[in-house]
Amino acid sequence: MAVTFEDRPLEQVREETIDQLVMNYSHGIISAEAFERRLDAAMDATSHAQLADLVADLELKPDSSYDNIKARQFAPHYGAGRVEATENIVSILSSNERSGVWTVPRTITVYALLGSVELDFSDAIFQQPDVTIKIIGGLSSIEIFVPEEVTISTNVFNILGSTENKAPSMGHLQQPPHLNIEGTQVLGSLEIKVKRTMKEKFVAFANSLKSTFQSR
Repeated sequence: MAVTFEDRPLEQVREETIDQLVMNYSHGIISAEAFERRLDAAMDATSHAQLADLVADLELKPDSSYDNIKARQFAPHYGAGRVEATENIVSILSSNERSGVWTVPRTITVYALLGSVELDFSDAIFQQPDVTIKIIGGLSSIEIFVPEEVTISTNVFNILGSTENKAPSMGHLQQPPHLNIEGTQVLGSLEIKVKRTMKEKFVAFANSLKSTFQSR
């Protein structure tokens, strides 16, 4: 006996609804304005009926080609490469940034004193699913940017400091890397956030698909 539409997991139905919106926008069936309006509504929807209404007038549905392109676009960046098992990042009265395309070691230790550190995992290449970030900081500012498909756990002991995790996880979409952030900081701040939201990713993905279909 098939599971009724209303009993299916809401997040799964939301993902399928967004896929159908992307597919129809990329084929020119709905306008950019309609796509973004419906995309916002899909992300905010709290019921199956709301999601169904958003695609009730759209007949075109994603196919296997779409699924393959999406999997490549949204999958975490796993790959091979030469990298040490551990990496130390030291910032004393200075600033240090790690960004762009880089290979992530198993363990990263951040030493920050009267300085700032930025770790950007948005385009990073992971070699293993579990990465540990150890923080030892004082009077410092540490920012960690992550893609939404990465999962995060924090265990940071703050003394007159703060830790903010503003990165909602969409790790259910794939088998995601996990960042375990731990350590101690005094009179410092740690902020974890996304550089590009999932909505921005879906819009960019839809636009790239549309360009591909128009060029054929």
